[in-house]
Amino acid sequence: MSLIARTPKPPYYTVIFTSLRTDVDEGYGDTATRMVELAKEQPGFLGIESAREEVGITVSYWADLEAIKNWKANMEHLTAQKLGRDKWYAAFKLRIAKVERDYGM
Repeated sequence: MSLIARTPKPPYYTVIFTSLRTDVDEGYGDTATRMVELAKEQPGFLGIESAREEVGITVSYWADLEAIKNWKANMEHLTAQKLGRDKWYAAFKLRIAKVERDYGM
C-alpha cells in the first residue's frame, strides 16, 4: 500500500482529522488500525493518509458527502469516536472539503 493515496480524478471529498493526544494509549493502536480496515470496506472510500508527530493528521478521501455521512454513522466508528473523546484526544478538529484539483509526480 502506498503512503500517498491514489485518488481518482476530482471532484471528490476529503475529511481532515487533526488531533492532539492525551497520555492514554490503552487500546488506541488497535482501534486506529481497525478503523482504517473498516473505512476501506465502506462504499465510497477512496484512500487514507496519516502522519503523527506532536500533532496527528489523518486525511481520508471519499467519493461523495453521502459516503462520509455513512462512515460517521457506522456503529463501530461511533464507539471509537466516543473512546477518542473520552480518553485518547486532548483536542481535535475535523474538516470536510471538496477537492477540485489535484496533481503530483
